[in-house]
Amino acid sequence: MLNIYTKTFQELTINELYQILQLRSEVFVVEQDCVYQDIDGKDAKALHVLGIKNDILVAYTRIFKPGFYFDEASIGRVVVKKTERKHQYGYDIMRASMEAIKNTYNETTIKISAQTYLKTFYTNLGFQEVGDGYLEDGIPHIGMVKN
Repeated sequence: MLNIYTKTFQELTINELYQILQLRSEVFVVEQDCVYQDIDGKDAKALHVLGIKNDILVAYTRIFKPGFYFDEASIGRVVVKKTERKHQYGYDIMRASMEAIKNTYNETTIKISAQTYLKTFYTNLGFQEVGDGYLEDGIPHIGMVKN
């Protein structure tokens, strides 16, 4: 069972922060073979949505208020541990993230920068493509918005 928590940066424990950075590095740097600056100075301004299973972080996103990353509220660093993807925790963590945006910022319009290969996943959550594709850290992305 996945337990989901939303926390500010200041509310994160050292162990939670370590697990966040470890999971993001495991997937975005090692699995996707992408050398990039994950620790970008934005975590302190984000809300962190943690999916915990048996005391281990297996799913995660960070969310931003409108005007910080995009004009709209946004969700980023969407990640699920490879061994846990068969449970479709990506949908659970995204739904919790969208709910957190609604509850925290009273917003329902959300913009994301999606890895292109995940378009169907995000479309299933109500997002639609906007604009042309682009490279972000060498990986094809597309802007997507949910109203």
